[in-house]
Amino acid sequence: MNNKIDYVIHFAGLKQVGQSEEYPLKYYENNVTGSLNLFLEMKTAGVKSIIFSSSASVYGDSNLRIYSEDSALKPVSVYGKTKLIVENILKDMHSSDPNWKIINLRYFNPIGAHSSGLIGDDPKNAATNLVPFICKVAMFNKEELLIFGDDYNTIDGTGRRDYIHVEDLADGHIAALKKLSENNIKTLCIPINLGTGKSYSVLEVINAFEKASGRKIPYRITKRRPGDVGEVCANPNFANTFLNWNAKHNLDKMCSDTFKWIQMNSNL
Repeated sequence: MNNKIDYVIHFAGLKQVGQSEEYPLKYYENNVTGSLNLFLEMKTAGVKSIIFSSSASVYGDSNLRIYSEDSALKPVSVYGKTKLIVENILKDMHSSDPNWKIINLRYFNPIGAHSSGLIGDDPKNAATNLVPFICKVAMFNKEELLIFGDDYNTIDGTGRRDYIHVEDLADGHIAALKKLSENNIKTLCIPINLGTGKSYSVLEVINAFEKASGRKIPYRITKRRPGDVGEVCANPNFANTFLNWNAKHNLDKMCSDTFKWIQMNSNL
């Protein structure tokens, strides 16, 4: 190893809920085995500080509206199960060797793009996450948006999620990195929610995007996807106090930055 490495931020992982139900072995191999290989290399190199990109999907569907870090962990999708397995591996590593410093960042639903319009999300395969799918429709690459289920126990029947701007998410990682670097932090293994504390339905996101873009987003209701849950919203209080971090951007900003990105990169 030619360079000294102090910390690892582990972002790598397959992340589509529906796809994970169709290809479970692919998800276990990539997300779990890939993580194990990384941890073994870290141990060999003597690097014992890591920030892991986990997910709110580890909470599953516990009939709660807002989830805090001590809520029950009952993932219903293969994707969520792989994230929880990795969290448990890290917990066991820390139990066996308290020199590890570990933060599991449980992302809620990152959307948006860099406010410059230079960096954004451009799925190379068929878009399945909500906002990339909306973008395909807004740029006339798809005729309509598919809404997976309108019979959830929510205000309009569509799934509700806590959406977080990608810039706020990036700031959350910086805050976590600063926390790990504090001299008084000698040992650590904790989960931290990164979300806004406010959820929006699929129809509310569509309305916000139409407002930001000035374009109509036609949609069609179809059946639920396996592994989806009705509502997931963060209690972000621990991140607010422990990391001194707060999400700053609202849904309108997330949608306007996304539309700026696709306009500036319409050739992609």
